[in-house]
Amino acid sequence: MSDFFRDLPHGPVAGLGFAAKDCERAAHLRDNAEWQAAARLSGEARFVLLCRDVPLLDMTGPAPRARFTLAEAANLKASDEMLFLGLDGDTPLFARALPGDHFDDIKTAGRYKLIDMRSIAMQDLLSPAETALVGTSKAMGHWHQRHGFCSACGKASKSASSGWKRICESCGAEHFPRTDPVVIMLAIRGDRCLMGRAPAFPEGRFSCLAGFMEPGETIEDAVRREIHEEAGITVGRVKLLMAQPWPFPSSLMIGCHAMAEDDALVIDVTELEDARWFSRADVAEALDASHRGEHGRALGIPPGRAVAHHLVRWWVARG
Repeated sequence: MSDFFRDLPHGPVAGLGFAAKDCERAAHLRDNAEWQAAARLSGEARFVLLCRDVPLLDMTGPAPRARFTLAEAANLKASDEMLFLGLDGDTPLFARALPGDHFDDIKTAGRYKLIDMRSIAMQDLLSPAETALVGTSKAMGHWHQRHGFCSACGKASKSASSGWKRICESCGAEHFPRTDPVVIMLAIRGDRCLMGRAPAFPEGRFSCLAGFMEPGETIEDAVRREIHEEAGITVGRVKLLMAQPWPFPSSLMIGCHAMAEDDALVIDVTELEDARWFSRADVAEALDASHRGEHGRALGIPPGRAVAHHLVRWWVARG
C-alpha cells in the first residue's frame, strides 16, 4: 500500500456516531413510481417515525425499536408523505412524520417514547446502523419542514423523487437537500496538540477546534482560517482523516489534523472560553480515563461517538 493511504482509516471508524452504513440507498428506485407505490403498501416495508424532528421508539421489547410496520404507522396517524430511505436487503425503508399536535400525548405514552437524537446516540439505545438511519431521517425531515416554499419565487413547493427533492409548483424550480460542511481539526506541533473549550462544555472538557466552511473555501483553507481566527495559530499542512454525518440539523463534520507553525496563542474569547496546548502523555491519560468512564478530571475528552475523540486518539496512537 502506498504511503499516501497507509495511515488512513480502512473503512467506517468504529464507534463514530451516525457514520455507520444505514442501508443501501437505492437511488435508482426513487423515481420509479410503480415500485414506490407497491413498496409503500408492502407488508415487508418498515417506517422510521418522527414527530417535530424527534424520533419515536417502541420501548416494549428487549431493546428499543425504531422501525414500525405499515399497520403501526397507520394507527399512529403517520403522514401519507414518505421519504424513501433505501433497502435493507429486500426490506424497503421509509421515514414518515407524525402529527405535531400529538407530540405531548406521544411523549408521555407508556409503550412509545419520543427520544431526541442526541440521547439516542449518547445512551446507545440503537445499533450504530439504526442510529445512522434515524439520523438521516431526522436531517431530511428537518429539511422538508423548513423548505415548504420556493426560495426563487416564494410559492409553495412539493416533495418529489421519493422525498429527495422539492419542486416549486409555480416556477418549476427544483430544490435539493443541503448538507453544511464543518471542519473540525486537531492542530499539532511537535509532541503537543491544541484543544479549546466553549462555555457550554462540561467542567474540564476540551475538544478540537471547529467551524463552518465558507463559500469559495477549500477544506484546507477553512481549517487554516478557523484555527487562526480562534487561536491565533498559523497552520501549514492539513491532512483529512475522517468525516461524520451530524444531524443537528444537517452537517458533515470533516475531521483533519493540522500542522501548526507557531504556538503563541491569541484566543478569540467570543468563540472560546479557553484554549491550551496539551502533551501527548496528558491526552493519553485523559483518553484512558474516558474509556474507564471517569469524569470530572482536569482534562476531559469528548466521548467516542464524536469525531473529535477519534482525531485525538488517532494522534496519540500514531504520532
